[in-house]
This record gives sequence, C-alpha cells and structure tokens, in this order.
Amino acid sequence: MRTNFLAAVALFLSGSLVFSAPAFATPKIEHWQADSGARVYFVENHDLPMLDVAVSFAAGSGFDTAEKSGLAALTHGLLDLGADGLSEDEIARKIADVGAQLGGHFDMDRAGMTLRTLSSAAERDQALDILARVLQQPLFPEEVLAREKARVIAGLKEAETKPDSIASKAFGKAVFGTHPYGFQASGEVGSVERIQRADLEEFYRSHYSAKGAVVAIMGDVTRAEAEAIAQQLTVQLPQGGDDARIAPVAMQIEASEQRIAHPATQSHILIGVPGIARTDPDYFPLFVGNYIFGGGGFVSRLMNEIREKRGMAYSVYSYFMPMQQPGAFQVGLQTKKEQADEALQTVRSTLREFIAKGPTAKELVAAKQNVIGGFPLRIDSNKKILDYLSVIGFYELPLTYLDDFVGKVDQVTVAQIHDAFKRRVNPDAMATVIVGAPDGKEGAGQ
Repeated sequence: MRTNFLAAVALFLSGSLVFSAPAFATPKIEHWQADSGARVYFVENHDLPMLDVAVSFAAGSGFDTAEKSGLAALTHGLLDLGADGLSEDEIARKIADVGAQLGGHFDMDRAGMTLRTLSSAAERDQALDILARVLQQPLFPEEVLAREKARVIAGLKEAETKPDSIASKAFGKAVFGTHPYGFQASGEVGSVERIQRADLEEFYRSHYSAKGAVVAIMGDVTRAEAEAIAQQLTVQLPQGGDDARIAPVAMQIEASEQRIAHPATQSHILIGVPGIARTDPDYFPLFVGNYIFGGGGFVSRLMNEIREKRGMAYSVYSYFMPMQQPGAFQVGLQTKKEQADEALQTVRSTLREFIAKGPTAKELVAAKQNVIGGFPLRIDSNKKILDYLSVIGFYELPLTYLDDFVGKVDQVTVAQIHDAFKRRVNPDAMATVIVGAPDGKEGAGQ
C-alpha cells in the first residue's frame, strides 16, 4: 500500500493528470445548484486517485475603487494566511502533510482558491477541511495584513522602474480610463496604504457569498461525494453579497500616443482598444481572426511582417482578453529604440490592411487546421478541464461549450472575420504606449 501511495504522489506532483483516452473525447459535465446556493460543475473521472477543486467568486480587481485599488487582490491574498484558528504556517503544514496543493486564481473578474489532493479518504478529508476553513472563515490577521501591504508596496515601487510594468500601467489607463479594468491589480502605493482590515472584511462579506460561488470539481469522486464537497465548501459563506456585475466599459476611445522616457535599450510598445466580452456573439470570428493576425505565433501575419521580413523583434503578438465586460484587444512587441517608429508603423499598416481586406481563404484554412488540431491539448489534463469548468460556470456558458468548440471554429468564414474586425477594431481610435521611446519624450497624438 505504501508503494502505491508513493507512486500516486509521484504522478500527482509531476502534473501528469491526463484525462483518459480517447484524446478527442470531451468530458461529460454535470451541473446543479447546492443547497447553499452555489453553482456546481462536476466531471467524474476515476482513472487516477486524484481530486481537483476550484471555488470562484465575482471578486476580481474589476470590483476595486480608485481610492482603494488593490483591495480585491489583498483580500484574496490573505485568505490562506490565517483561518478558523489556524495560522498561515499551520495551514501550509497541514496541506503538506497530506501531499496536497492549495493555490489560487485572480484576475479582473474572478478570485478563488484551488485544491489538488489524493482522493483517498484520509488525505482528501484533511485537505478539504483546510480549504473549507480558508474559504469560509478567513481571519485577515492585522500583523499579516501589515506585512503583505509592505510587500505589495515594495513591489509597486520596484515596478515603477521596469519598462514592461510602466507600459502595462499606462496602457490600462489609456484604454479603460477610470474604469477598474484600467487599474493595476495590485493597486497604487497610496491606495494600498489606505487599506485597513475592516476593508478586507467588508469586501469579503460583499463578494465571497454562497449565492455567487462557482464550484468546479474534477476527478475521483462520485456525484454524491461531489454534492457533499460543494456543500461543505460553501455552506458557511456569507449569504448576502453585492451585485456581481462590473460597470460597463466605454467602447469608444480617442486615438492617443504616449512616449515615455526610459533608459532601457529596447522600446516596449503596446497598442490596443476595448475588445469583447466573454459571451460576445463575435467571439469565434474574432478568436480565429486574431489567430491569423497575431495570435498564432510563427504563422501569424504580425510575426511574418515584423520578425521574418524585417527582423525588428524576436516576438510580436496580439490577443483579445474577453472578460465579463469587454477586455482589451492588445498588440505588443519589444524592439531596438532606433527602429521603434518603423516597427510601430509596420504594426499599424499590417492591422489596417487586415481590417480593410480580412484574411485570405488560405490563411483561414491553415488557422482552422492549427486550432482544431490543437484542441485535444486544451483538455488533456485534469487541471485544464477544471479551468474550463470554472470559466463555463462563472460566465454561464453552455454545458456543451467544449463539445461545440471545434464546430464553432470550423464554421467561421472569411466574411465573418472581416466583418467582425471592421466593426470591433477601429485603427484610427487606438491607444498606443511606447516606453523607452526613441525621442525620450512624453507625447500625444497619432
């Protein structure tokens, strides 16, 4: 038995939690509402003696205010640093004792905790008990908060010297203005200094509610066991909660260009505009179209124009960040200062041509082959399936989302991509940020 246990732990720690064959089979997703009010998404799989759990809430940085930006991230960060009579060291030790892994996820929309554990009763029960305490009875100790605030503030001050961080901060403000999507997730030095323990407690009560919880469960348990787990993890959560909707994003922005001086040898360039929400009907045309334009790595137009033809950057990319409200459509690259203006002009002209003419039929066929051919890799591990369960649950996507994915991609046409990009991306109204600009000056206008 001991040998089998160690073998299971080795598999667990290696991350080789592969979903069973056939590779193209999509998992069967079960869904219900727990007695607590939480929404539950479950995939049963007994191939390995493992259990993965994620609990998510509408508690991301999009719910911050300018006065106390960074509050959402601090609240999330302190969940497992003291809970229900356990110190952070005791939590870490008890999790390590059973070979489990406690983690978290945080973005502009969501915040939550994850657990990976052996599914045998003794190990599973102890790990789930710790997760239940962390989620439902966090302590937010004053001394830990003071330490974490100091750590965050030190990180923010260091980030003020780094060109990529400077560019990201300026880009967020240029694209989203005063909307919380434009805030730094970690906040500002002044806003973090203002955060008190009472703020964390209030944010927790408002955003970590049972009715707003999404529980994803993947692995070696039965439906009945999954029902009990979901209830255990959410029954003592706050029952109230604020509106889980983030304020609308202003979709129309004016063209702007910021040139920010920095001693770095390379210019960091970001270009973008508000893009699409997660449930947008244009999602698949824009997803496939962006793969062709700048999301497909070495097979993308941007890579061909910037790297292959001109050798101006090692990497150049574009992506849509679909969130509850429209996240950014972003293009980014780094290049030598002396060729930054040429690289920027090449990106702009490549984008204009793509919007004006759309992709070619040949490009679309190649993109579909790559995306569809790579689809099995999207669901080839327990963790990846767990992530999809969380996304499907949080954004209330169809339970058939994974079943439909390949078909949706295959149905995209050249005309749909052309139409979607023309409507959603205006090349004459985009924000541009250049850190380490050639002239070393602040500027505006395109």
